[in-house]
Amino acid sequence: MGRPSIMNEDQYEALRDQGYSKEKAARIANSDNSGKKGGKASKYEERTKEELYEQAKEIGIEGRSKMDKEELIQALRNN
Repeated sequence: MGRPSIMNEDQYEALRDQGYSKEKAARIANSDNSGKKGGKASKYEERTKEELYEQAKEIGIEGRSKMDKEELIQALRNN
């Protein structure tokens, strides 16, 4: 059984490599802005600390609860 059509295949594969589930990766890769600027989401600096924390939690960054916004951005970029 094949998977549903993916609008941004490169982004889908990158998200899967980052540990996203097939469903979440497909949802993001098929979002309205998936083709813009390589399918990247909003810049880290434009996100709230809570949004950054949640992303850090999803990918398993250690020590995230003690990080400020700038440290979360740095950790996400270097993961």
